Amino acid sequence: MPRDGEAGAPGVDPQELWLRPDRPRRGRKPAYSREVITAAAVELADAEGLEAVTMRRVAAQVGAGVMSLYSYAPDKETLLHLMVDHVSGELPTGNTPTGDWRGDLKAIAHLQRAQMLRHPWLPAALSTHRVPGPRTLAFLEHVLVALRPAGLDGAAKLEIFAQLTAFVAGHVAHELTQATASRSPDRAAAEARYLAAVATDGHHPELAEALSAPGRPLAPEATFNRFLNRLIDGLDSD
Repeated sequence: MPRDGEAGAPGVDPQELWLRPDRPRRGRKPAYSREVITAAAVELADAEGLEAVTMRRVAAQVGAGVMSLYSYAPDKETLLHLMVDHVSGELPTGNTPTGDWRGDLKAIAHLQRAQMLRHPWLPAALSTHRVPGPRTLAFLEHVLVALRPAGLDGAAKLEIFAQLTAFVAGHVAHELTQATASRSPDRAAAEARYLAAVATDGHHPELAEALSAPGRPLAPEATFNRFLNRLIDGLDSD
């Protein structure tokens, strides 16, 4: 059994994780459910980050003994998969697409961004946890329906879904980092002085020209929209 807080052995078996009933394998009737335990882990990660999510902390959160949790999630690796799928339930699965697949993808991306901002640990978790659970698969089905008018084959549609999710996760991770940096005026001023010095040293003329151009709106929403439009509008529908 892995020590508290460790990720455990790599390679979660998706059939074992998602298709077996939500109950311990043996013993008396459980006092908790996998859903309750996962929700507690999500709440802990939202408040304190992924590093705070250990089996011991989650057990304390639900008022259980730590050993009892291993019947539901044998290690932190499994728990993280459960957490990712849990928050995927916040994303749409039943809305009827408009037929404008680019517009629908942009709307989906905005919903993903809002979800990841609510759960700042999610971009990092998505980079390593890719065993789709039932909620994730329901959302994927929704995206594939939205992409139907594009006339793409199945592989291309799956690639676009992966590309869109990776874009949103990467952008939100950068957004969160910038928000932290903005709370340190001294650091921001130092970075600005450094770039000004580099732009005038004569060795980076293209950078100097770029930095001298009129600035774009820096509001997070406006920045996200610009980047998202470049991504979606550049997708090939052939």
